[in-house]
Amino acid sequence: MTLRILLTGGSGRLGKQIKKLNQEIYGVDLFAPTHETMDLAKWNNVLDVVERFSPESIIHCAAYTNVAKAEKERERCWSVNVDGTRNILQASKLLPSLHFVFISTACVFRGDRGNYTELDLPYPKNFYGLSKLVGEVLVQNSGLENWLIVRTNFVEREHWPFKKAFVDRWGTYLYADEVAKAVLKLVMERATGIVHVCGEDKISMFDLAKKTSPNVEPLTLEEYYGENPDAPALTRDMSLKSIR
Repeated sequence: MTLRILLTGGSGRLGKQIKKLNQEIYGVDLFAPTHETMDLAKWNNVLDVVERFSPESIIHCAAYTNVAKAEKERERCWSVNVDGTRNILQASKLLPSLHFVFISTACVFRGDRGNYTELDLPYPKNFYGLSKLVGEVLVQNSGLENWLIVRTNFVEREHWPFKKAFVDRWGTYLYADEVAKAVLKLVMERATGIVHVCGEDKISMFDLAKKTSPNVEPLTLEEYYGENPDAPALTRDMSLKSIR
């Protein structure tokens, strides 16, 4: 029996890995519409795609993820992360047994102590984190019975895109392809509730960057704010733990 999965955000870091991995899995029919085919900000557009494809699972990866720009482009961030999520949830209600998966972030937490579990209280430090937390609340109050929120923190398995990396910001990072495998496993199991998908070890961004870019230079938050006094508040420790 073929499992029909609708994937939003198929051109993003995680979406690309899910599409790539899907080619190796037997029994999955995955449809990842382009932005032109399904604009999440347009209700009729979203409704049309959901009705035509009639998925059994939706993996909602589409998101505005630039933390710094979100402070200046709040309306755009809200439109994607909140209004877009509301639209896809509304369309999902047409399919009562549908399994809805919302990809969230460690940024829903304050980032002051780390080792956050699924039971810890979210308290965002920046607008991006706030928009994703509102998305989580929409999912939990959507009326859907089979919903899953996946909180994670990942990067692509490629050269570090910046000259420097923070030595005093930490996380339990994974690579996007590792998260993709975990998400598809959770979809196949029809897992529900909130799950943290994270690495076992807490490491700094600098140590993470050195894995793919040995010549990356160290950077501290103090140095960063000295050079960028108007920069948004950044989290210090976004490490996650899972009790699930």
